[in-house]
Amino acid sequence: MISRRSHFLVLWFVLTDACVAVITWLAAYWLRFDSGWFDIAGEIPDFAKCLESTPIVVLLALVAYRTTGQYAFDRMRRLREEVTGVLKGNALLLLLAATALFLIRDGYESRLSLALFFVMNAGGTFLSRRLGWGLIRLARSRGWDTSFAVIVGTGKVARRTARALRRVTWMGIRPIGFIEDRPSPYMADLDVLGTTADLPRLIKHYGVAHVFIALPANRMHEARTVFDCLAQTVVDVRLVPDVPGLATLSMRSTNLDGNPVIGLRESPHFGINIVVKRAMDMVLSALALIILTPVLAAVALAVRITSPGPILYRQERCGLNGATFQMLKFRSMRIDAESSTGAVWARKGDDRTTAVGAFLRKTSLDELPQFWNVLMGDMSLVGPRPERPVFISRFSRTIPNYMTRHAVKAGITGWAQVHGWRGNTSLRKRLQYDLYYITHWTPMLDLRILWMTIFKGFVHENAY
Repeated sequence: MISRRSHFLVLWFVLTDACVAVITWLAAYWLRFDSGWFDIAGEIPDFAKCLESTPIVVLLALVAYRTTGQYAFDRMRRLREEVTGVLKGNALLLLLAATALFLIRDGYESRLSLALFFVMNAGGTFLSRRLGWGLIRLARSRGWDTSFAVIVGTGKVARRTARALRRVTWMGIRPIGFIEDRPSPYMADLDVLGTTADLPRLIKHYGVAHVFIALPANRMHEARTVFDCLAQTVVDVRLVPDVPGLATLSMRSTNLDGNPVIGLRESPHFGINIVVKRAMDMVLSALALIILTPVLAAVALAVRITSPGPILYRQERCGLNGATFQMLKFRSMRIDAESSTGAVWARKGDDRTTAVGAFLRKTSLDELPQFWNVLMGDMSLVGPRPERPVFISRFSRTIPNYMTRHAVKAGITGWAQVHGWRGNTSLRKRLQYDLYYITHWTPMLDLRILWMTIFKGFVHENAY
């Protein structure tokens, strides 16, 4: 549904984009020729030529942004979509500007100034967009530019959708009620406004702009009926799929030769994400091994003096895609600890630990050699804790989606660990936190977890 406020938003961003283009175009000339930061081999173009080409550049900027969809605003638009759109628009603008300047031959041709313009204009456009959206979201959270929505269904998905819309007030979408043909006794704090057949009347009566179809999986065939009832309206219609049990990782939609495809189980760690995470792991693990050398030496000496046997203990664990590797630890138990019991969980007051073993486990000092596993690529600094194959075969049969933890590399520390879910604690809770980490991973989240580990991730009452 198109509103007058939408036209105002488009006009606002058109004006700010034009202003940014003018400023960065003139700033690029100043940086290249007047700042003294760059060598000038030939004749300096007349500034008047730069001024004469400014209207052309502004017009091309608006054309490029319009072509790349920068003025097709959506209340649910995500940050990464904004970044991608700005880069696409400025790449097209750079190509159009270079072509136009070559064709009109106005005497102002500088590849370096064009490059400076591209960088500054992309950054300036993005910042102006973020500032604009920030002001708009603030206004929406206070009631301005609010549109109304109804939710088809009254089940868990529908109630969850209603709670989400009330929570993200910056979208300016206010849910006013449910639409249900089969009312449920489990209702939220929104009323049932009517049935599917009542939708056209209710949309007109309440001025509804958005309809969210949030039916349970066993009733998804009714979505076709709902859509048919909306055929004579101009509201936005969105489908909220009931697939929480299947979508254990982030969902992504793609296109297969014109057919929409929804990924229910795909790891978000791909492409440049893997490169960034691996680079962080290599740099930080190498620094840790260098900085912690005195600590490593002291712990190694303590293990050697207090008990016979090797200093390091190698244990088979499962990591990325379920592949096994040899995880390193400082030995904290007797060398014959599992000769009679086999693989068992460590327990409080475990008499198999050595003289310093309990202290090493309590303070997580026994985990320090795993920085070498990280450096070698078997593990990551941050990720789900690796488990032994014998336990994994047991957990995977009793805990749904347990194997999803292996969609990423195992880590020395993780989102579950810094929230206290380590050692002898709930495996289901640990899995819940691990899946949250996998789905929401960013480099900043890794740094946040590492920072939290320093203050509350080493010592824990359930580690023994």
